[in-house]
Amino acid sequence: MKIDVLTIFPEFFDKVFDFGIIRRARQTGIVDITVHDLREYATDKHKMTDDRPFGGGDGMVMKAEPIFLAVERLLGTSDRSEYPEGSRVVMLSPQGRPLTQTIAREFAEEAKRIVMICGRYEGIDERVNETLVTDEISIGDYVLSGGEPAAIVVTDAIVRLLPEALGSETSAENDSFSNGLLDCPHYTRPAEFRGMKVPDVLLNGNHAQIEKWRSERALEKTKRNRPDLLTGDDGEM
Repeated sequence: MKIDVLTIFPEFFDKVFDFGIIRRARQTGIVDITVHDLREYATDKHKMTDDRPFGGGDGMVMKAEPIFLAVERLLGTSDRSEYPEGSRVVMLSPQGRPLTQTIAREFAEEAKRIVMICGRYEGIDERVNETLVTDEISIGDYVLSGGEPAAIVVTDAIVRLLPEALGSETSAENDSFSNGLLDCPHYTRPAEFRGMKVPDVLLNGNHAQIEKWRSERALEKTKRNRPDLLTGDDGEM
């Protein structure tokens, strides 16, 4: 998979993709991540990527032209109906679809190249969304100063689901949300710490009992922390 990140602050990404699973996936060729300075695609002498909004109002709006030029350079066209097969252009925005494990898996399984657009200020000229964007994604119902942190989150969520990215083939299958529930509690050595003991069932070697215990604890935790996952209700009015 190829991932391109468009941002006016490329230094924001210094080192963040050089650790853990993403680092290993890059080193083994599972994913190729390139961060692009959007200012390089600005055509005026001041390299401006934003301007005042039409109709008035506070703040600045990111201009369409540099983003169009960047996508054209990367994908060969600014017409999303003509993008190469498996290409997705993602706008990171609080107005987008909430990121879920299902969406991350969709990208991991179906996308060959993902171009992520990191917004700033009051937002991005809507013509970008209307013409270039295939997916508008939000990482939560809150507003960040820019799309850069969201790009890191989305990249991490996708890369760890790519084939061979994790050390175990079943690791991702047992993650929270993969089966509609939160993950069960986990313990490791020592078996007793400051008077707190690991549940006996995890020590008895009976795998059927262990799986039953894990399923029960996962259900309990989901009921306690995220009952909306069991009802299908997102909690919004």
